[in-house]
Amino acid sequence: MSSSTADPGMADGGASLYPLVPRALLALAIGAFGIGTTEFVVMGMLPEIADGLDVSVSAVGLLISAYAIGVVVGAPTLTAVGLRFTPRQTLVALMVVFVVGNLLAALAPTYGTLAAARVLTALAHGSFFGVGAIAARRLVVPQRATQAISLMVTGLTLANVVGVPAGTWVTQQTSWRLVLAGIAGIGVLTIAGLLAWLPADGGEPADLRTELSAFRSRQVWLVLALTMVGFAATFAVYSYVTPILTDLAGLSSGNVTPVLALFGVGTTIGTLLGGRLGGRFGFGFVAVGMVGVAVVLAVFAFSARSAVAAVVLLVLFGTLGFAMGPIVLNGVIEAADVPGGSLVSAANQAAFNVANALGAALGALVISQGYGLTAPMWVGAALAVGGAGIALWVRHGDRRSAAAPLPADIPAVPEPAGVR
Repeated sequence: MSSSTADPGMADGGASLYPLVPRALLALAIGAFGIGTTEFVVMGMLPEIADGLDVSVSAVGLLISAYAIGVVVGAPTLTAVGLRFTPRQTLVALMVVFVVGNLLAALAPTYGTLAAARVLTALAHGSFFGVGAIAARRLVVPQRATQAISLMVTGLTLANVVGVPAGTWVTQQTSWRLVLAGIAGIGVLTIAGLLAWLPADGGEPADLRTELSAFRSRQVWLVLALTMVGFAATFAVYSYVTPILTDLAGLSSGNVTPVLALFGVGTTIGTLLGGRLGGRFGFGFVAVGMVGVAVVLAVFAFSARSAVAAVVLLVLFGTLGFAMGPIVLNGVIEAADVPGGSLVSAANQAAFNVANALGAALGALVISQGYGLTAPMWVGAALAVGGAGIALWVRHGDRRSAAAPLPADIPAVPEPAGVR
């Protein structure tokens, strides 16, 4: 990262702080990696947990839903509680909750204890990303805010490439308890990184009333709607990716894991691409990306029985789908137009989990009605088109706000001498 990314406020007397900036983003990315791994790794060790606790696989599957509920509840709640502290203090506290939750899960003697531990762990998820996005933005100049967020979110996408496959393999070779304990170790590493590298003065405590006032903005609600509708397209298909690959594309079950790893690579590339282009094109890029997702899914529906086409389109689908995430997260913070923005950022994480549930439910609905495994692709395409429409609406609102004249009682900023 070049020095141009350093906060302009560090220019005088704060140059020694600059070397901390890239490492602070690394600490946030490590935390995101741990959170992403603990969220998704359960999918790869359902049989082992079921055997270890003497319950059914379907009962263990409910832990995934319990985690999602914990995210939706914890994102706004813990963020609101953390407003009285600095971002670093809040992030460290959230990681402590994360570590305790994973350790309790690793030691859980019963299914009920494990379920409670998973909910506790999930409480930190949405708030960490909400507050972490604010912290990441403050480490760079405004023009690179989306890129900074994308670097943090890359940790989450890498969890699907490295963390989940590695956790699944370790579970099969040793124990699922060891995996959860290892994830707690990642949380400890994140705490050390945050304390060492994230500036203690990188943001002041915020006021709850000010944060809540952001929800008066129509733009904020439009972006949250975009998250819930547009990203539901991803989960309408991804929730059923294994049967799509095996029953339609004809891949063996042993080849599914490498394909999912390729999908994870695509999501990582897409996240970095969105961070690079988002600051320049904003919600125009999101609108085009959503249309691209709809087109890819339509082609996927006609080509799903070709193994090569299915793999290529799935990777492209992941790349396009995740390219828009950092732009939308940065966009909702900008739409809030308040000094902090942590609460709307966390609300966007809750909206993302609503999208997860909505997409999976709609996909299940069309499959249960006998329309086959290509039906979720058409559902996803329709949701993506809806997301594109909302993105254009948001973009129109941004342009109208930028073009609005200043109120009469606020003087315009004079142009610097010599500037033309």
